[in-house]
Amino acid sequence: MTTTIVIVLGLATVVVLLGAVMASRRSRARQPVRTPPAAPGESAARDLASDPDYFDPRTIKVGDTVYVEAARYRAVGAVHCAVQGEQWTDYLLDEGARRYDNWLSVAERPGPGGEPSHLEVLLWTDVPTQGMVPAKHMLIVDGVEFSPIERGTAAFRSEGRTGLPERGLLDFADYRAGDGRLLSFQRVQGGQWEAAYARPLTPGSVRAERLP
Repeated sequence: MTTTIVIVLGLATVVVLLGAVMASRRSRARQPVRTPPAAPGESAARDLASDPDYFDPRTIKVGDTVYVEAARYRAVGAVHCAVQGEQWTDYLLDEGARRYDNWLSVAERPGPGGEPSHLEVLLWTDVPTQGMVPAKHMLIVDGVEFSPIERGTAAFRSEGRTGLPERGLLDFADYRAGDGRLLSFQRVQGGQWEAAYARPLTPGSVRAERLP
């Protein structure tokens, strides 16, 4: 997977209720988010696995203290997803006040032309959609036009505290704006659709500590 850092600015963090999966937004987590494919022509970032100066986010485990830029979280759960040979993991981050507004998505993409695979790391936050469902054509959210890039159904396995079944199916629909912004809709087990924006993470901005 090509490591792609997509700039997303000026997007407010909000809370969206998860219908069929969540009974309470304050006490249970919302569903994970899909990691959309990289845009054509985007340059590959450095391979974290080959650089000792960078922490490899693929090694994060449930229970770790995770630092994302200047913020400190605890990874309270993980959702491991797979579809058509592609795999990614979404880590549910708790900032200490039992607020579950952020998912850290770590996906690996094969490099073009047989080049080594690369990591794509994104931090996702909820966006209000007011009952909107993903369409197969362009849609407008917050005044921005988003075009569809991929949709499908992935199998998932949950670990730790996620508010999700141990195993199940996740429907997703991914969109990209002309300026590179990412938007992803998702629903678990045929439940209510909800959406999230991506926030960029630069290489080295994620690290973790775990108890011995």
